[in-house]
Amino acid sequence: MKIYTKNGDKGTTSLIGGTRVPKHSLRIESYGTVDELNSYIGLIRDQEIDSIYKLQLLEIQDRLFTIGSSLAADPEKSKMKLPDLIDSDVQFLEDKMDEMDEQLPELKFFILPGGNTTVSYCHLARCVCRRAERITTNLDEHEFVAPIVMQYLNRLSDYLFVLGRKIAQDLGADEQAWRPRI
Repeated sequence: MKIYTKNGDKGTTSLIGGTRVPKHSLRIESYGTVDELNSYIGLIRDQEIDSIYKLQLLEIQDRLFTIGSSLAADPEKSKMKLPDLIDSDVQFLEDKMDEMDEQLPELKFFILPGGNTTVSYCHLARCVCRRAERITTNLDEHEFVAPIVMQYLNRLSDYLFVLGRKIAQDLGADEQAWRPRI
């Protein structure tokens, strides 16, 4: 099987279900941004971090592929059985955040992104996740998006923030407080 089909040479692509849409459609933007997020999470996973985080991130990457397939399907025409997110996927993120949060000092200020390259990757992924969430909620105003997809993306951005804090702690990197000039 060749990787190229030439079917998209005129600026359209097919959704699962066969519907052709412009490559700039909200649906394509939404799953394309989820794909970008998945790549950033792979970048975090490739860093020298605790293996427990690597396993968590691998599971998250799997869930992002699930979200991508959901967003890539025409909600009205696709008959293909696709994997689903379930409530325990969201609970997984909440549980992991709670575990990390127990080991972190109380957050008393906004944190400037940075302090270590790996921590910065977490913040980049968090920002891309928030963008994916914004695009997906916009899509939901026009076409069906499973509510759990938006819930998962919302929780994932929080997880990435807490992961960045925990990795900063593990690596001995300082968290830089934002001190507004007033």
